[in-house]
Amino acid sequence: MNISYDDAPSIAVSTRQERANFIRDRFPCISDCDACGICAVFHGKDAMLAYRDYIDGRREYIDISREYRR
Repeated sequence: MNISYDDAPSIAVSTRQERANFIRDRFPCISDCDACGICAVFHGKDAMLAYRDYIDGRREYIDISREYRR
């Protein structure tokens, strides 16, 4: 999966709703786990849960993404 950090809204200049929309749009659930793999990237978590700290404004997108890239 190609994750771009450049287009993620910064916590400093975005609202919670903008960050939630970004995650929802970036990692849409297509309800076909065999064809998608997004949940596997996040160790079985929904992306909205995996990025909860980003959405809530506690941590930047890039920091959370780097943890899941290991």
